[in-house]
Amino acid sequence: QVQLVESGGGLVQPGGSLRLSCAVSGSIFSIVTWAWYRQAPGKERELVASITRGGSTNYADSVKGRFTISRDNAKDMVYLQMNSLRPEDTAVYYCNTVGAGPYAYWGQGTQVTVSS
Repeated sequence: QVQLVESGGGLVQPGGSLRLSCAVSGSIFSIVTWAWYRQAPGKERELVASITRGGSTNYADSVKGRFTISRDNAKDMVYLQMNSLRPEDTAVYYCNTVGAGPYAYWGQGTQVTVSS
């Protein structure tokens, strides 16, 4: 079992930046590949970025070059640095394992709103 607590979201103007944090409790953290997902109203949840235990990363095309995922294995933390934010980035952002589906445990997420 795992507990996920996302934080760092908020309201930001287009072109601005935010840094999201995910605190993970559970012994699985250092073993699995972790990811950030997002879900906009009326849309399916999508995988935004992932990072392996060793630090290998992958990004959705829509965020490539703007977002950076990182992790601190000693602190059981996952981060998402978001730069050059666009209105279409507006969503609730969640962290979870890369293979998480609708029946997995999901935290409350953190709201990111990009608007002028």
